Amino acid sequence: MISRRGVLIAAGLTVLPSRAVAAAAPSIVKPLPASDFIVHGTNAETRWEALRDAGSLVPVSKFFVRNHTSTPVLDSAAWRLRIFGSGVARPLSLSLRELRALPSCSVEAVIECAGNGRSFFSSQQGQSVAGTPWALGAVGNARWRGVPLPVLLRLAGIRRSAVDVMPAGLDSEYVTGGVNLGRVRRPLPVSKALDDVLVAYEMNGAELPFDHGYPARLVVPGWVGIASIKWLGSLEVSDVPLHSPWDTQYYRLLGPDYPADGSLVTTQVAKSAFELGFGASVPAGRQVLTGRSWGPGGVRRISVSVDGRTWRRATPVSRGGWTRWQIPWQATPGSHVLRARADDQPDVSPYNTQGYLFGAVVSHPVTVA
Repeated sequence: MISRRGVLIAAGLTVLPSRAVAAAAPSIVKPLPASDFIVHGTNAETRWEALRDAGSLVPVSKFFVRNHTSTPVLDSAAWRLRIFGSGVARPLSLSLRELRALPSCSVEAVIECAGNGRSFFSSQQGQSVAGTPWALGAVGNARWRGVPLPVLLRLAGIRRSAVDVMPAGLDSEYVTGGVNLGRVRRPLPVSKALDDVLVAYEMNGAELPFDHGYPARLVVPGWVGIASIKWLGSLEVSDVPLHSPWDTQYYRLLGPDYPADGSLVTTQVAKSAFELGFGASVPAGRQVLTGRSWGPGGVRRISVSVDGRTWRRATPVSRGGWTRWQIPWQATPGSHVLRARADDQPDVSPYNTQGYLFGAVVSHPVTVA
């Protein structure tokens, strides 16, 4: 059997010395240098300081990874995309070549884990939450190319009675607490599926990498990352509502302010981040602070505070899937807390036990020497 090192070499990826790797992450194919990533078990979080000179599109080498199990290394020649169910008149089974022959488009879009920012419920709001302790690096922006999902659904003869589309991945079945929940899958309402969803086979002008969904994945702009199923294998279209553990057990807002069975997590919330490490040390004198802000509908304005009292408007550098911005700062020696706000980001994020959708302004400590 080919080793993971062999997979990396076959994929044209550099195998880094072990001392340059953040931590063991056997579930992920690509290298994870500690300068770019913080590893959380089967996941890898992008360090914001690694994006300072990266441009608007996050390079594949720096793009965060969210895996429920392990990255599968799939054979594209054997891969098929099945479209079936009571909601279509003409079930389909498409090869990758057939998929790529269909009308395509490209879109710049952010993919963001629903739990991005989760650690700040604890560190900033003093609340206990469950799940991977992401800071703000479970997010990335890329240019995706593929076939609009409406094209595929109409090719399959979607019925007027169809209500849900269930995409399912081809990664390993997810087992937790001794219970096998099957492959990762989560339904989309037909209204969203027929809107702006893409079945993507390229990322930033090249074929999808293994860790990001090769040979094809969904891209669901504005919605939490779980909706953008990677390693897409099938699309069930149904004229009755569909469900899975990823919309009944997980990705629901639970807590004292929600119904007993919770509220379904769909769209993301606005966030802002500085392109600096937390607790970074910067030299005194004139500095230019840079960062990015994003939200499901884009952002209109970004404000920055360096003293905890006054706010100044930042200057946009580029817009697209997210907005890059900058602002000058006359840094004086000592400890400082930086804050960035996109539009009307709140100071406190509504609590939920799973730590989803943290959207409060984050306090970012730095030291000026």
